[in-house]
Amino acid sequence: MAATQEETIKLLTTAYSMELETVMNYLANSVNLDGIRAEEIKKSLSAEVADELLHAQRLANRIKQLGGKVPGSTSVVLGGQQQPPDDTTDVVSVIKAVIDAEEGAIAHYRKIIKATDGEDYVTQDLCVQLLGDEEGHLILFRGFLKEYDK
Repeated sequence: MAATQEETIKLLTTAYSMELETVMNYLANSVNLDGIRAEEIKKSLSAEVADELLHAQRLANRIKQLGGKVPGSTSVVLGGQQQPPDDTTDVVSVIKAVIDAEEGAIAHYRKIIKATDGEDYVTQDLCVQLLGDEEGHLILFRGFLKEYDK
């Protein structure tokens, strides 16, 4: 059964919050990580910040188009993701946190795609596009982790 417009807005709002939390964590890790082994991860995270922010903007626009209200800082729900580690040289924890965040986003976009199937093709198309981006990010960071699992 397809989601109602109100349910779709709620799902999109959750995705919006997830993207903003990702932006904050990726930004923090792209600055805080130390060490030579961290340089490539920092560069990748820095590039991902812009992608994730664009995702949040696209979700915000769709929320508004559907008649919803985009939440401000006091209404955004945060805390669902692993936080940057205290040890600024712990590159593996950062990579694993990124993988976890990307897997969470993928699962949520799949949920929205399923909920809007046959009803809201615009939202569904948006989420299919975002899903593709997140799958690309996941593959990239799984590749980074392979180097550390040797």
